[in-house]
Amino acid sequence: MVQVQQRVAAELERIGAVVDELGERFVAAGHQLHLVGGPVRDAMLGRLQDDLDFTTSATPEEVERLLKGWADAVWDIGRAFGTIGCRKGGWTIEITTYRSEAYSPDSRKPEVAYGTDLGGDLGRRDFTVNAMAVSIPDRRFEDPFGGIVDLAHRVLRTPGRPEDSFSDDPLRMMRAARFAAQLGFDVAPEVVAAMTAMAERIDVISAERVRDELVKLVCAPYPRLGLALLVDTGLAARVLPELPALRLERDEHHRHKDVYEHSLTVLEQAMDLEPRLAGEDGAGVPDFVVRFAALIHDIGKPRTRRFVDGGTVTFHHHDVVGAKLARKRMKALRFSGEQIDAVAKLVELHLRFHGYGDGEWTDSAVRRYVRDAGDQLERLHILTRADCTTRNKRKAERLRRTYDDLERRIAVLAEQEELDSIRPDLDGNRIMEVLGIGPGREVGEAYRFLLELRMDEGPQEAAVAEAALRAWWAGRQG
Repeated sequence: MVQVQQRVAAELERIGAVVDELGERFVAAGHQLHLVGGPVRDAMLGRLQDDLDFTTSATPEEVERLLKGWADAVWDIGRAFGTIGCRKGGWTIEITTYRSEAYSPDSRKPEVAYGTDLGGDLGRRDFTVNAMAVSIPDRRFEDPFGGIVDLAHRVLRTPGRPEDSFSDDPLRMMRAARFAAQLGFDVAPEVVAAMTAMAERIDVISAERVRDELVKLVCAPYPRLGLALLVDTGLAARVLPELPALRLERDEHHRHKDVYEHSLTVLEQAMDLEPRLAGEDGAGVPDFVVRFAALIHDIGKPRTRRFVDGGTVTFHHHDVVGAKLARKRMKALRFSGEQIDAVAKLVELHLRFHGYGDGEWTDSAVRRYVRDAGDQLERLHILTRADCTTRNKRKAERLRRTYDDLERRIAVLAEQEELDSIRPDLDGNRIMEVLGIGPGREVGEAYRFLLELRMDEGPQEAAVAEAALRAWWAGRQG
Protein backbone atom coordinates (compact mmCIF):
# COMPACT_ATOMS: atom_id res chain seq x y z
CA MET A 1 0.00 0.00 0.00
CA VAL A 2 2.84 2.36 0.84
CA GLN A 3 4.39 1.69 -2.54
CA VAL A 4 1.10 2.59 -4.25
CA GLN A 5 0.86 5.88 -2.37
CA GLN A 6 4.48 6.69 -3.21
CA ARG A 7 3.76 5.97 -6.87
CA VAL A 8 0.77 8.34 -6.78
CA ALA A 9 2.89 11.04 -5.15
CA ALA A 10 5.54 10.66 -7.85
CA GLU A 11 2.96 10.89 -10.63
CA LEU A 12 1.40 13.98 -9.04
CA GLU A 13 4.80 15.62 -8.88
CA ARG A 14 5.05 15.14 -12.64
CA ILE A 15 1.84 17.08 -13.20
CA GLY A 16 2.13 19.27 -10.10
CA ALA A 17 2.65 22.57 -11.90
CA VAL A 18 -0.59 22.13 -13.82
CA VAL A 19 -2.85 20.72 -11.11
CA ASP A 20 -1.61 23.02 -8.37
CA GLU A 21 -2.17 26.17 -10.43
CA LEU A 22 -5.63 24.97 -11.30
CA GLY A 23 -6.44 23.98 -7.73
CA GLU A 24 -5.35 27.33 -6.36
CA ARG A 25 -7.69 29.15 -8.76
CA PHE A 26 -10.66 27.05 -7.60
CA VAL A 27 -9.84 27.31 -3.89
CA ALA A 28 -9.41 31.09 -4.19
CA ALA A 29 -12.92 31.22 -5.67
CA GLY A 30 -14.30 29.22 -2.73
CA HIS A 31 -14.62 25.86 -4.54
CA GLN A 32 -13.27 22.35 -4.10
CA LEU A 33 -11.36 20.56 -6.88
CA HIS A 34 -10.36 16.89 -6.98
CA LEU A 35 -8.44 14.77 -9.45
CA VAL A 36 -10.76 11.82 -9.77
CA GLY A 37 -11.49 8.46 -11.37
CA GLY A 38 -9.30 6.98 -14.08
CA PRO A 39 -6.31 9.32 -13.64
CA VAL A 40 -6.07 8.45 -9.93
CA ARG A 41 -6.36 4.74 -10.71
CA ASP A 42 -3.78 4.99 -13.48
CA ALA A 43 -1.42 6.97 -11.26
CA MET A 44 -1.52 4.08 -8.80
CA LEU A 45 -0.74 1.70 -11.64
CA GLY A 46 2.16 3.92 -12.75
CA ARG A 47 0.60 4.67 -16.14
CA LEU A 48 -0.90 8.16 -15.87
CA GLN A 49 -1.80 9.51 -19.31
CA ASP A 50 -2.12 13.08 -20.63
CA ASP A 51 -5.90 13.21 -20.03
CA LEU A 52 -6.90 14.48 -16.59
CA ASP A 53 -10.39 14.31 -15.06
CA PHE A 54 -11.47 16.53 -12.18
CA THR A 55 -14.64 16.94 -10.17
CA THR A 56 -15.63 20.17 -8.46
CA SER A 57 -18.24 21.96 -6.40
CA ALA A 58 -18.32 24.72 -9.02
CA THR A 59 -21.09 24.88 -11.63
CA PRO A 60 -20.16 24.58 -15.33
CA GLU A 61 -20.55 28.35 -15.73
CA GLU A 62 -18.18 28.98 -12.84
CA VAL A 63 -15.72 26.39 -14.17
CA GLU A 64 -15.71 28.07 -17.56
CA ARG A 65 -15.04 31.46 -15.97
CA LEU A 66 -12.16 30.10 -13.85
CA LEU A 67 -10.51 28.44 -16.84
CA LYS A 68 -10.54 31.51 -19.05
CA GLY A 69 -7.22 33.32 -18.89
CA TRP A 70 -5.46 30.19 -17.59
CA ALA A 71 -6.14 27.45 -20.16
CA ASP A 72 -4.80 27.56 -23.71
CA ALA A 73 -8.26 26.62 -24.99
CA VAL A 74 -11.66 26.02 -23.40
CA TRP A 75 -14.60 24.15 -24.87
CA ASP A 76 -18.08 23.06 -23.89
CA ILE A 77 -17.72 19.28 -24.00
CA GLY A 78 -21.00 18.45 -22.29
CA ARG A 79 -22.56 21.31 -20.36
CA ALA A 80 -25.82 19.38 -20.04
CA PHE A 81 -23.87 16.75 -18.11
CA GLY A 82 -21.91 19.32 -16.13
CA THR A 83 -18.61 18.97 -18.00
CA ILE A 84 -16.27 21.65 -19.37
CA GLY A 85 -13.04 20.77 -21.21
CA CYS A 86 -9.80 22.63 -21.72
CA ARG A 87 -6.19 22.25 -22.84
CA LYS A 88 -3.15 23.43 -20.91
CA GLY A 89 0.20 22.74 -22.54
CA GLY A 90 0.23 19.04 -23.40
CA TRP A 91 -2.61 18.20 -21.00
CA THR A 92 -6.26 17.65 -21.91
CA ILE A 93 -8.50 18.38 -18.94
CA GLU A 94 -12.16 17.71 -18.22
CA ILE A 95 -13.83 19.23 -15.16
CA THR A 96 -17.26 18.00 -14.09
CA THR A 97 -19.52 19.41 -11.40
CA TYR A 98 -20.39 17.00 -8.56
CA ARG A 99 -23.32 15.07 -9.95
CA SER A 100 -25.66 12.13 -9.80
CA GLU A 101 -27.45 10.51 -12.74
CA ALA A 102 -29.91 7.72 -13.32
CA TYR A 103 -31.88 6.09 -16.14
CA SER A 104 -35.61 5.61 -15.92
CA PRO A 105 -36.65 2.08 -16.95
CA ASP A 106 -37.53 3.06 -20.53
CA SER A 107 -35.10 5.94 -21.12
CA ARG A 108 -32.00 6.00 -23.30
CA LYS A 109 -30.69 9.20 -21.71
CA PRO A 110 -29.64 9.69 -18.10
CA GLU A 111 -31.35 12.22 -15.87
CA VAL A 112 -28.55 14.41 -14.52
CA ALA A 113 -28.62 16.32 -11.25
CA TYR A 114 -25.77 18.24 -9.66
CA GLY A 115 -24.49 16.87 -6.37
CA THR A 116 -23.39 18.77 -3.31
CA ASP A 117 -20.29 16.95 -2.07
CA LEU A 118 -17.43 14.67 -3.11
CA GLY A 119 -18.74 11.62 -1.24
CA GLY A 120 -21.99 11.63 -3.16
CA ASP A 121 -20.15 12.08 -6.44
CA LEU A 122 -17.79 9.16 -5.76
CA GLY A 123 -20.68 6.97 -4.65
CA ARG A 124 -22.35 7.29 -8.07
CA ARG A 125 -19.28 6.11 -9.98
CA ASP A 126 -19.11 2.76 -11.69
CA PHE A 127 -16.40 0.86 -9.78
CA THR A 128 -14.46 1.35 -6.59
CA VAL A 129 -11.14 1.58 -8.47
CA ASN A 130 -12.65 4.59 -10.27
CA ALA A 131 -14.13 6.08 -7.08
CA MET A 132 -10.91 7.45 -5.60
CA ALA A 133 -9.91 11.10 -5.59
CA VAL A 134 -7.05 13.43 -4.65
CA SER A 135 -7.90 16.94 -3.49
CA ILE A 136 -6.05 19.73 -5.27
CA PRO A 137 -3.85 21.56 -4.39
CA ASP A 138 -3.40 20.02 -0.89
CA ARG A 139 -3.26 16.44 -2.36
CA ARG A 140 -5.37 14.66 0.24
CA PHE A 141 -6.28 11.11 -0.81
CA GLU A 142 -9.99 10.18 -0.66
CA ASP A 143 -11.08 6.54 -0.88
CA PRO A 144 -14.44 6.03 0.86
CA PHE A 145 -15.21 2.71 -0.87
CA GLY A 146 -11.93 0.82 -0.57
CA GLY A 147 -10.82 1.22 -4.16
CA ILE A 148 -7.15 0.97 -3.27
CA VAL A 149 -7.72 -2.50 -1.79
CA ASP A 150 -9.65 -3.66 -4.86
CA LEU A 151 -6.90 -2.24 -7.04
CA ALA A 152 -4.31 -4.23 -5.10
CA HIS A 153 -6.41 -7.39 -5.54
CA ARG A 154 -7.10 -6.57 -9.20
CA VAL A 155 -10.87 -6.88 -8.87
CA LEU A 156 -13.77 -4.78 -10.18
CA ARG A 157 -16.44 -4.06 -7.60
CA THR A 158 -19.17 -1.41 -7.45
CA PRO A 159 -19.20 1.21 -4.64
CA GLY A 160 -22.69 0.10 -3.59
CA ARG A 161 -24.99 -2.73 -4.62
CA PRO A 162 -24.28 -3.61 -8.27
CA GLU A 163 -28.02 -3.86 -8.94
CA ASP A 164 -28.44 -0.22 -7.91
CA SER A 165 -25.41 0.86 -9.94
CA PHE A 166 -26.55 -0.91 -13.11
CA SER A 167 -30.10 0.33 -12.65
CA ASP A 168 -28.76 3.90 -12.51
CA ASP A 169 -26.72 3.38 -15.69
CA PRO A 170 -26.99 0.03 -17.50
CA LEU A 171 -23.98 0.89 -19.68
CA ARG A 172 -21.84 0.15 -16.61
CA MET A 173 -22.35 -3.53 -17.37
CA MET A 174 -20.52 -3.02 -20.66
CA ARG A 175 -17.93 -0.93 -18.85
CA ALA A 176 -17.25 -3.85 -16.47
CA ALA A 177 -16.32 -5.99 -19.45
CA ARG A 178 -14.30 -3.17 -20.99
CA PHE A 179 -12.29 -2.52 -17.82
CA ALA A 180 -11.65 -6.24 -17.40
CA ALA A 181 -10.21 -6.21 -20.93
CA GLN A 182 -8.19 -3.04 -20.38
CA LEU A 183 -6.80 -3.80 -16.92
CA GLY A 184 -6.76 -7.59 -16.87
CA PHE A 185 -8.84 -7.52 -13.67
CA ASP A 186 -11.33 -10.06 -12.38
CA VAL A 187 -14.95 -9.03 -11.87
CA ALA A 188 -16.45 -9.66 -8.43
CA PRO A 189 -18.97 -12.54 -8.36
CA GLU A 190 -21.82 -10.31 -7.16
CA VAL A 191 -21.16 -7.97 -10.08
CA VAL A 192 -21.25 -10.84 -12.57
CA ALA A 193 -24.49 -12.09 -11.01
CA ALA A 194 -26.09 -8.65 -11.34
CA MET A 195 -24.94 -8.33 -14.95
CA THR A 196 -26.50 -11.70 -15.74
CA ALA A 197 -29.79 -10.88 -14.03
CA MET A 198 -30.06 -7.42 -15.58
CA ALA A 199 -28.66 -8.02 -19.07
CA GLU A 200 -31.88 -6.92 -20.79
CA ARG A 201 -31.50 -3.43 -19.27
CA ILE A 202 -28.73 -2.75 -21.82
CA ASP A 203 -31.52 -2.38 -24.38
CA VAL A 204 -32.27 1.16 -23.13
CA ILE A 205 -28.75 2.34 -24.00
CA SER A 206 -28.20 3.97 -27.37
CA ALA A 207 -26.41 1.96 -30.05
CA GLU A 208 -23.69 4.62 -30.25
CA ARG A 209 -22.75 4.27 -26.56
CA VAL A 210 -22.74 0.47 -26.79
CA ARG A 211 -20.56 0.70 -29.90
CA ASP A 212 -18.04 2.96 -28.21
CA GLU A 213 -17.65 0.55 -25.29
CA LEU A 214 -17.31 -2.39 -27.66
CA VAL A 215 -14.56 -0.62 -29.62
CA LYS A 216 -12.63 0.15 -26.44
CA LEU A 217 -13.00 -3.46 -25.31
CA VAL A 218 -11.84 -4.97 -28.61
CA CYS A 219 -8.86 -2.58 -28.70
CA ALA A 220 -7.84 -3.38 -25.12
CA PRO A 221 -4.81 -5.51 -24.19
CA TYR A 222 -6.95 -8.46 -22.99
CA PRO A 223 -10.12 -8.50 -25.12
CA ARG A 224 -10.78 -12.19 -24.46
CA LEU A 225 -11.54 -11.42 -20.80
CA GLY A 226 -14.12 -8.80 -21.68
CA LEU A 227 -15.73 -10.73 -24.53
CA ALA A 228 -16.04 -13.87 -22.41
CA LEU A 229 -17.75 -11.83 -19.70
CA LEU A 230 -20.23 -10.40 -22.21
CA VAL A 231 -21.01 -13.87 -23.53
CA ASP A 232 -21.26 -15.56 -20.14
CA THR A 233 -23.60 -12.91 -18.69
CA GLY A 234 -25.90 -12.80 -21.70
CA LEU A 235 -25.00 -9.23 -22.63
CA ALA A 236 -23.42 -10.32 -25.91
CA ALA A 237 -26.69 -11.99 -26.91
CA ARG A 238 -28.23 -8.52 -26.86
CA VAL A 239 -25.46 -6.36 -28.36
CA LEU A 240 -23.50 -8.80 -30.56
CA PRO A 241 -25.61 -11.99 -30.76
CA GLU A 242 -23.51 -13.43 -33.58
CA LEU A 243 -20.67 -14.01 -31.11
CA PRO A 244 -22.34 -16.36 -28.59
CA ALA A 245 -24.01 -18.15 -31.53
CA LEU A 246 -20.54 -19.42 -32.47
CA ARG A 247 -20.37 -21.55 -29.32
CA LEU A 248 -22.86 -23.94 -30.89
CA GLU A 249 -20.64 -24.75 -33.84
CA ARG A 250 -17.61 -26.88 -34.54
CA ASP A 251 -15.17 -25.98 -37.27
CA GLU A 252 -14.86 -28.27 -40.26
CA HIS A 253 -11.52 -29.67 -39.12
CA HIS A 254 -12.72 -30.62 -35.61
CA ARG A 255 -9.50 -29.20 -34.21
CA HIS A 256 -11.06 -26.71 -31.80
CA LYS A 257 -13.54 -26.86 -28.96
CA ASP A 258 -15.87 -24.70 -31.04
CA VAL A 259 -15.84 -21.85 -33.50
CA TYR A 260 -16.23 -19.37 -30.65
CA GLU A 261 -12.92 -20.42 -29.08
CA HIS A 262 -11.32 -20.48 -32.52
CA SER A 263 -12.48 -16.91 -33.15
CA LEU A 264 -11.02 -15.64 -29.87
CA THR A 265 -7.73 -17.30 -30.73
CA VAL A 266 -7.73 -15.73 -34.21
CA LEU A 267 -8.33 -12.33 -32.57
CA GLU A 268 -5.34 -12.80 -30.26
CA GLN A 269 -3.12 -13.97 -33.11
CA ALA A 270 -4.19 -10.98 -35.20
CA MET A 271 -3.15 -8.75 -32.28
CA ASP A 272 0.32 -10.34 -32.36
CA LEU A 273 0.59 -9.42 -36.06
CA GLU A 274 -0.56 -5.80 -35.66
CA PRO A 275 3.03 -4.43 -35.80
CA ARG A 276 2.79 -5.08 -39.55
CA LEU A 277 0.47 -2.06 -39.65
CA ALA A 278 2.92 0.20 -37.79
CA GLY A 279 3.72 3.57 -39.32
CA GLU A 280 7.09 4.84 -40.40
CA ASP A 281 8.08 5.48 -36.79
CA GLY A 282 7.48 1.80 -36.04
CA ALA A 283 4.84 2.60 -33.44
CA GLY A 284 1.72 0.53 -33.83
CA VAL A 285 -1.68 1.13 -32.22
CA PRO A 286 -4.58 -1.27 -31.70
CA ASP A 287 -6.40 -1.63 -35.01
CA PHE A 288 -10.12 -2.08 -34.47
CA VAL A 289 -10.89 -3.12 -38.05
CA VAL A 290 -8.48 -6.03 -38.18
CA ARG A 291 -9.36 -7.11 -34.63
CA PHE A 292 -13.10 -7.00 -35.18
CA ALA A 293 -12.80 -8.78 -38.51
CA ALA A 294 -10.75 -11.49 -36.79
CA LEU A 295 -13.39 -11.82 -34.07
CA ILE A 296 -16.38 -12.12 -36.41
CA HIS A 297 -14.82 -13.64 -39.54
CA ASP A 298 -16.75 -16.90 -39.03
CA ILE A 299 -20.16 -15.48 -38.01
CA GLY A 300 -21.65 -16.92 -41.20
CA LYS A 301 -21.07 -20.49 -39.99
CA PRO A 302 -24.25 -20.93 -37.92
CA ARG A 303 -26.36 -19.98 -40.96
CA THR A 304 -24.47 -22.28 -43.35
CA ARG A 305 -23.85 -25.37 -41.24
CA ARG A 306 -24.67 -28.62 -43.01
CA PHE A 307 -24.15 -32.23 -41.91
CA VAL A 308 -22.97 -34.70 -44.55
CA ASP A 309 -22.25 -38.41 -44.57
CA GLY A 310 -19.78 -39.61 -41.98
CA GLY A 311 -20.62 -36.87 -39.49
CA THR A 312 -18.64 -34.19 -41.33
CA VAL A 313 -19.82 -30.63 -40.89
CA THR A 314 -19.54 -28.11 -43.73
CA PHE A 315 -19.99 -24.34 -43.82
CA HIS A 316 -20.06 -23.61 -47.53
CA HIS A 317 -20.23 -19.90 -48.44
CA HIS A 318 -19.99 -18.81 -44.81
CA ASP A 319 -17.60 -16.09 -45.97
CA VAL A 320 -20.24 -14.42 -48.15
CA VAL A 321 -23.02 -14.90 -45.60
CA GLY A 322 -20.72 -13.66 -42.83
CA ALA A 323 -19.93 -10.47 -44.73
CA LYS A 324 -23.65 -9.70 -45.03
CA LEU A 325 -24.21 -10.38 -41.32
CA ALA A 326 -21.23 -8.18 -40.44
CA ARG A 327 -22.72 -5.31 -42.41
CA LYS A 328 -26.11 -5.73 -40.76
CA ARG A 329 -24.73 -5.85 -37.22
CA MET A 330 -22.30 -2.96 -37.68
CA LYS A 331 -25.04 -0.79 -39.20
CA ALA A 332 -27.22 -1.54 -36.18
CA LEU A 333 -24.36 -0.42 -33.93
CA ARG A 334 -23.95 2.81 -35.95
CA PHE A 335 -20.44 2.18 -37.22
CA SER A 336 -19.18 4.40 -40.02
CA GLY A 337 -19.60 3.29 -43.60
CA GLU A 338 -15.83 3.13 -43.98
CA GLN A 339 -15.45 0.74 -41.05
CA ILE A 340 -18.36 -1.40 -42.22
CA ASP A 341 -16.94 -1.71 -45.73
CA ALA A 342 -13.48 -2.61 -44.43
CA VAL A 343 -14.65 -5.31 -42.00
CA ALA A 344 -17.15 -6.80 -44.47
CA LYS A 345 -14.50 -7.00 -47.17
CA LEU A 346 -12.09 -8.82 -44.86
CA VAL A 347 -14.78 -11.28 -43.75
CA GLU A 348 -15.75 -11.97 -47.36
CA LEU A 349 -12.14 -12.54 -48.47
CA HIS A 350 -10.78 -14.45 -45.48
CA LEU A 351 -11.03 -17.83 -47.26
CA ARG A 352 -9.67 -16.69 -50.62
CA PHE A 353 -6.09 -17.75 -49.88
CA HIS A 354 -7.09 -21.39 -49.42
CA GLY A 355 -7.52 -21.69 -53.17
CA TYR A 356 -3.83 -20.92 -53.58
CA GLY A 357 -2.90 -24.53 -52.81
CA ASP A 358 0.87 -24.97 -53.07
CA GLY A 359 1.27 -21.92 -55.28
CA GLU A 360 -0.77 -22.93 -58.30
CA TRP A 361 -2.26 -19.48 -58.79
CA THR A 362 -1.40 -17.74 -62.02
CA ASP A 363 -0.14 -14.17 -61.98
CA SER A 364 -3.65 -13.23 -63.08
CA ALA A 365 -5.12 -14.79 -59.94
CA VAL A 366 -2.58 -12.99 -57.77
CA ARG A 367 -3.50 -9.69 -59.40
CA ARG A 368 -7.18 -10.34 -58.70
CA TYR A 369 -6.40 -11.13 -55.05
CA VAL A 370 -4.68 -7.75 -54.73
CA ARG A 371 -7.40 -5.93 -56.65
CA ASP A 372 -10.23 -7.42 -54.59
CA ALA A 373 -8.46 -6.68 -51.30
CA GLY A 374 -7.79 -3.10 -52.35
CA ASP A 375 -6.72 -0.91 -49.45
CA GLN A 376 -7.37 -3.79 -47.01
CA LEU A 377 -4.57 -5.98 -48.40
CA GLU A 378 -2.25 -5.66 -45.38
CA ARG A 379 -5.12 -6.35 -43.00
CA LEU A 380 -6.10 -9.35 -45.13
CA HIS A 381 -2.54 -10.66 -44.81
CA ILE A 382 -2.90 -10.43 -41.02
CA LEU A 383 -6.35 -12.03 -40.89
CA THR A 384 -5.38 -14.89 -43.18
CA ARG A 385 -2.26 -15.69 -41.18
CA ALA A 386 -4.11 -15.37 -37.86
CA ASP A 387 -6.84 -17.73 -39.07
CA CYS A 388 -4.43 -20.66 -38.87
CA THR A 389 -5.03 -22.16 -35.42
CA THR A 390 -4.24 -25.79 -36.14
CA ARG A 391 -2.27 -27.69 -33.49
CA ASN A 392 -0.52 -29.62 -36.25
CA LYS A 393 2.86 -27.86 -36.34
CA ARG A 394 3.79 -29.31 -39.70
CA LYS A 395 0.57 -28.10 -41.30
CA ALA A 396 0.88 -24.68 -39.68
CA GLU A 397 4.44 -24.29 -40.97
CA ARG A 398 3.38 -25.34 -44.47
CA LEU A 399 0.58 -22.75 -44.48
CA ARG A 400 2.98 -20.08 -43.24
CA ARG A 401 5.53 -20.85 -45.97
CA THR A 402 2.81 -20.89 -48.63
CA TYR A 403 1.53 -17.50 -47.56
CA ASP A 404 5.09 -16.20 -47.46
CA ASP A 405 5.34 -17.30 -51.09
CA LEU A 406 2.12 -15.50 -52.01
CA GLU A 407 3.33 -12.28 -50.38
CA ARG A 408 6.64 -12.54 -52.24
CA ARG A 409 4.80 -12.91 -55.53
CA ILE A 410 2.62 -9.92 -54.70
CA ALA A 411 5.73 -7.87 -53.90
CA VAL A 412 7.41 -8.82 -57.19
CA LEU A 413 4.32 -8.06 -59.27
CA ALA A 414 3.74 -4.84 -57.35
CA GLU A 415 7.26 -3.67 -58.14
CA GLN A 416 6.80 -4.53 -61.78
CA GLU A 417 3.25 -3.34 -62.31
CA GLU A 418 2.12 -0.98 -59.54
CA LEU A 419 -0.54 -3.42 -58.38
CA ASP A 420 -2.00 -0.99 -55.90
CA SER A 421 -3.42 1.07 -58.75
CA ILE A 422 -4.42 -1.55 -61.30
CA ARG A 423 -6.50 -0.11 -64.12
CA PRO A 424 -6.90 -0.80 -67.84
CA ASP A 425 -4.19 0.30 -70.25
CA LEU A 426 -6.67 2.67 -71.97
CA ASP A 427 -8.89 5.19 -70.20
CA GLY A 428 -12.49 5.97 -71.05
CA ASN A 429 -11.66 8.82 -73.41
CA ARG A 430 -9.28 6.69 -75.45
CA ILE A 431 -11.82 3.85 -75.56
CA MET A 432 -14.37 6.20 -77.13
CA GLU A 433 -11.79 7.49 -79.63
CA VAL A 434 -10.73 3.97 -80.72
CA LEU A 435 -14.29 2.68 -81.06
CA GLY A 436 -15.81 5.90 -82.36
CA ILE A 437 -18.60 5.89 -79.78
CA GLY A 438 -19.90 8.39 -77.22
CA PRO A 439 -20.44 8.07 -73.45
CA GLY A 440 -22.71 5.24 -72.38
CA ARG A 441 -23.03 1.68 -71.13
CA GLU A 442 -20.81 0.28 -73.90
CA VAL A 443 -17.82 2.32 -72.67
CA GLY A 444 -18.17 0.70 -69.26
CA GLU A 445 -18.32 -2.76 -70.82
CA ALA A 446 -15.20 -2.03 -72.87
CA TYR A 447 -13.45 -0.74 -69.75
CA ARG A 448 -14.23 -3.97 -67.89
CA PHE A 449 -12.98 -6.04 -70.83
CA LEU A 450 -9.66 -4.19 -70.77
CA LEU A 451 -9.41 -4.55 -67.01
CA GLU A 452 -9.82 -8.32 -67.28
CA LEU A 453 -7.21 -8.34 -70.05
CA ARG A 454 -4.88 -6.41 -67.77
CA MET A 455 -5.47 -8.93 -64.98
CA ASP A 456 -4.87 -11.90 -67.24
CA GLU A 457 -1.84 -10.70 -69.18
CA GLY A 458 -0.35 -7.83 -67.21
CA PRO A 459 0.48 -4.37 -68.63
CA GLN A 460 0.06 -3.95 -72.39
CA GLU A 461 1.51 -1.50 -74.87
CA ALA A 462 -1.17 0.97 -76.01
CA ALA A 463 -1.14 -0.41 -79.58
CA VAL A 464 -1.63 -3.98 -78.34
CA ALA A 465 -4.46 -2.94 -76.01
CA GLU A 466 -6.14 -1.00 -78.84
CA ALA A 467 -5.92 -4.00 -81.19
CA ALA A 468 -7.45 -6.26 -78.54
CA LEU A 469 -10.20 -3.71 -77.95
CA ARG A 470 -11.04 -3.51 -81.66
CA ALA A 471 -11.15 -7.30 -81.94
CA TRP A 472 -13.48 -7.50 -78.91
CA TRP A 473 -15.69 -4.79 -80.39
CA ALA A 474 -15.81 -6.47 -83.81
CA GLY A 475 -16.87 -9.71 -82.17
CA ARG A 476 -19.74 -7.91 -80.43
CA GLN A 477 -20.89 -6.27 -83.65
CA GLY A 478 -20.81 -9.57 -85.55
